[in-house]
Amino acid sequence: MEEVCLNSEPLFDERNEVDVEGNSSIAEHDLESLNSQTNNSPLPTVDRKKKECYRAKLSCSSAGFKKKSEANNPRPKTRTGCPAMIVIRMVESKRWRIVEVELQHDHQVSPQSKRFYKSHKEMILEASKSRPLPEPVTEVHTISHDTNFDKLKYLEHREGDGRAIYNYFCRMKLTDPNLFYLFDIDDDGHLKNVFWADSRPRIAYNYFNDTVTIDTNCLANKYEIPLMSFVGINHHGHSVLLGCGFLGHESVDYFVWIFKAWLQCMLGRPPHVITDQCKPLQIAVARVFPHARHCYSLQYIMQRVPEKLGGLQGYGPIRRKLYNAVYESLKIVEFESSWADMIKCHGLVDNKWLQTLYKDRHLWVPKTGPYDVFDGYVHKYTSFKEFLDKYDLALHRKHLKEAMADLESRKVSFELKTRCNFEVQLAKGFTKEIFQKFQSEVDGMYSCFNTRQVSVNGSIITYIVKESVEVEGNEKGVKSFEDLYETTELDIRCICSLFNYKGYLCKHALNVLNYNSIEEIPSQYILNRWRRDFKQTFNQFHVSDNIDTYNPVDLYTHLFNSALPVLEVGAQSREHYMVA
Repeated sequence: MEEVCLNSEPLFDERNEVDVEGNSSIAEHDLESLNSQTNNSPLPTVDRKKKECYRAKLSCSSAGFKKKSEANNPRPKTRTGCPAMIVIRMVESKRWRIVEVELQHDHQVSPQSKRFYKSHKEMILEASKSRPLPEPVTEVHTISHDTNFDKLKYLEHREGDGRAIYNYFCRMKLTDPNLFYLFDIDDDGHLKNVFWADSRPRIAYNYFNDTVTIDTNCLANKYEIPLMSFVGINHHGHSVLLGCGFLGHESVDYFVWIFKAWLQCMLGRPPHVITDQCKPLQIAVARVFPHARHCYSLQYIMQRVPEKLGGLQGYGPIRRKLYNAVYESLKIVEFESSWADMIKCHGLVDNKWLQTLYKDRHLWVPKTGPYDVFDGYVHKYTSFKEFLDKYDLALHRKHLKEAMADLESRKVSFELKTRCNFEVQLAKGFTKEIFQKFQSEVDGMYSCFNTRQVSVNGSIITYIVKESVEVEGNEKGVKSFEDLYETTELDIRCICSLFNYKGYLCKHALNVLNYNSIEEIPSQYILNRWRRDFKQTFNQFHVSDNIDTYNPVDLYTHLFNSALPVLEVGAQSREHYMVA
């Protein structure tokens, strides 16, 4: 059963069947129990011909006013004319819809007072016949699942944190109707997992779902809050939140639950790539996202080097050799040789962590950017309540940073460092931060020299490009890079693989294009996701024409997505804003 509490106070004594977006509908067979559990329940409206109930109103126990009593010792007045109520109406066979709601009471209410209501006493007496009464359970959104979870594992939090979490989402829902949140609770009322995404991450996922990082840094470092974040990279190269949650236990079943919740939130659209290193997570990804490419973040792996190897004798030389094998090896044979040398010289053949890394070496992926959305807002002892207090501030600053970057990128032109046509070409379209990163590669072309052809195989030509690089002690050295150039399709592949990792061409590839008198970068190497007008031109709305007009969620989502282009264009300037 999926449940919802429309207010943090005991507005009504009821159990509602609710869709995951919070749009309530009450099943026909629940109507009788609804009326029996309401303190001041008028009889429902009945169709006398069909003898079927089609409308009902559920009111607060303090609704209306009692007639003036003539008794010598009248009972104290309890009714205040309270307007709080819910009106439900049958809209189709065996399906009810809430058509009118008033949440505000005109008197003080207490969540604990509901246990004194007659309806709750009857429920307690009935339940006590079959089993002992559990602790009171707050009614929250839940997602049903078939997995048998370990009931001993649930979120450990301080006193009052559970109520703070629930109240936070109640408040958020009032200001953000597109908020999506799910609570996973066991039979004893223990909170096991939480997932949520407000409208900002849900919008961002439309644009930036090509690469998704699952940040489990708080789990790996045993923070007080078991925070797990879904993070993407926006058109400025900044990290952007795509949803987050609290995980009660690092097990396959718990990861599966939160992945399913996230997938449901994103309307069933799976991500293209997921990155992180964790065996239970890897198994869960294969189950929920079977067609996604799952890789490990090299940045995340290298951040754990001090933790995993810091206690070893000779840590400094070990670390240097590891970094040399990972970052300086251009060919497989170079990596294998450097890795074997590190293992042999330092006696690391029995090191379990390095064994696992080597076994999974084909899954390492250098990141395209930072992935810690909440860096500076969360530390080891941050509580649930503290984090929720900082959540809006963190996202507000992220979106402010993106808005400022959008403003900077709309400038007519950027300062050019060279006279190269490649720089001029991308200055017209890329966002400022991505252009500056690409600009460094154009500028770096002048550190490359002696570009020469070494072999020809049909339309594929192999080149060697030498680059002057810094080595230890600020000394200069020379490094050679192999590039393959296909002359008919203008395809270029450099052994450094910068384009695969960063999304723009490296200095070595640019040198080969320049060597072949190519004045403009081929279109396949100019990714639309880095363009300053990416959001305005991105065809993100793949909404089916078969919209369920009886489903408010479908209607809201379709209208919301249709309005996004207007919002994006309207935010470009004051003139655009006035028109929008």
